Amino acid sequence: MTTLAEAPTGIKTTWAIDPSHSLVEFSVRHMMVSTVKGRFETVAGTIETIDENIADAKVSVEIDAASISTGQAQRDAHLRSADFLDVEKFPHIRFDSTRVVDHGDGTFDLEGNLTIRDVTKPVVLHAEDNGRGKTPFGTYIAGFTAKTEINRRDFGATYNVALETGGFVVGETLKISLEIEAVKQGE
Repeated sequence: MTTLAEAPTGIKTTWAIDPSHSLVEFSVRHMMVSTVKGRFETVAGTIETIDENIADAKVSVEIDAASISTGQAQRDAHLRSADFLDVEKFPHIRFDSTRVVDHGDGTFDLEGNLTIRDVTKPVVLHAEDNGRGKTPFGTYIAGFTAKTEINRRDFGATYNVALETGGFVVGETLKISLEIEAVKQGE
């Protein structure tokens, strides 16, 4: 597989995120001693490039906030509530890139604006270009892995309960990881 940075020049390309082959996961500390993991089941977005060069990429992603899943229905309902995501008022989580810093070795930093609960903050996704190739079905795909950390309180998700022994029920730092497969459009 080749990387996007090795693609031919002169071509404007749009890649659509394939939700059935992409994963947006998060983890957060619980009760100061364990980690709870979850994912968002519904994600959509595009990656636009000029000359198919990742250094020129523009990325837009929208996540259905209500699609949060931790494998535990009661917890998921609480995460959808006003205590956390408040999906009734803020149904989507958005990311829009502002800059790509290509390290030239298949890794890059994707800088952009993350919007949760109508609060927008800059974030940096540390990413890897996993390459691209043609599927047995004739589509052309690209793969990416990315990670970042955010403080949920920065986005207005401030709910917590103090523990008698010190600390809090829910950690403030969310670790976010993404596995993205995108399909080249116009093929």
